[in-house]
Amino acid sequence: MKSETMLPLGKVDPGLREPDTPLDVRTIVEGAGEIESLGYHGIAVEECKDDPYQQLTLASVNTSKLELATSVAMAFPRSPTITAMSAWTLQKASSGRLILGLGSQVRGHIKRRYGMEWTAPAPRMRDYILAMKAVWRCWQQSEPLQHNGDHYKLDLMVPLFDPGPIDHPEIPVHISAINTNMCGVVGEVADGIRLHPVCSPKYIEDVMVPAVERGAARTQRNADDIDWCMKPLIATAPDESSLDQVAESVRARVGFYLATPAYKAAFEVHGWGDQVDQAASLSREQRWDEIPALVGDEMFYTIATVGTYDRIASLLNERFGSLIDRVEFSIPVNNVDDASLLTSMLKELQESDSLRP
Repeated sequence: MKSETMLPLGKVDPGLREPDTPLDVRTIVEGAGEIESLGYHGIAVEECKDDPYQQLTLASVNTSKLELATSVAMAFPRSPTITAMSAWTLQKASSGRLILGLGSQVRGHIKRRYGMEWTAPAPRMRDYILAMKAVWRCWQQSEPLQHNGDHYKLDLMVPLFDPGPIDHPEIPVHISAINTNMCGVVGEVADGIRLHPVCSPKYIEDVMVPAVERGAARTQRNADDIDWCMKPLIATAPDESSLDQVAESVRARVGFYLATPAYKAAFEVHGWGDQVDQAASLSREQRWDEIPALVGDEMFYTIATVGTYDRIASLLNERFGSLIDRVEFSIPVNNVDDASLLTSMLKELQESDSLRP
């Protein structure tokens, strides 16, 4: 658990896309260079409309310091060996700058979008990570491949398919988590946790931190070594008048998450379990326009961080500075003044390189 003293957020990454805004992958090479020059520690890409490994490979071309994070790539639709190879190649190409963030996805997408059988995600993710690490040990240390888990059994690696050792074999593995079982897996086998945007400070501190600590204790690991990363739900704008419009868009996003039963625990800790059930019912009936009305002001300002440009960095520090090591944050940059403003925000957020002494 982090110190109770309020500290600045340590590292800041931009997400290279918003979920509803497609990113032109043809601009990533130039864009990543600009991001590095603005003072970001890294970039994070989601697996939405383009392959995250290809995006980050492009981002590595014109940069030398930026950490490159998948936030997150889907694990289960790929075998552990395929993910191991994608990560190995990117780690080699970027000279050791990859942070491999993996997610499980929810039942509907696993079954209906990927055409796969659904199994309990936490035990499968634990097995997945251990299998992937067994592949890496095989390549780096010439150790015979041997993993005999409940979900994955690996014992074949011939020279033709063995890429051999690389200069930076230690690839940090982060897991996307919201519920306690997956938090426990983070504590057991991962280097970091990627929090869902609906995780409030109360939910993080009261539910997630203890669950990660219990998982770490099961494998005699130090929970303080785990990185906590988050892309918060943020509503920000240059002034109050334009903030109102942005806030309503973010309120609708809270409603979208409210309608997803898999995220119920994060709302239930605040006493909003009934609203989750109501929103889920409306979504099944395709009555999406009615869901934002369920997001009252108390819920909205608890889940989202809302403020104008001159206040948003300090608000993020106040909410998450004692809990989060790395935050994803950006504003639109259309001119030199925007770039200067963003740079000053980043400096405030990353005043300390690390939350730990």
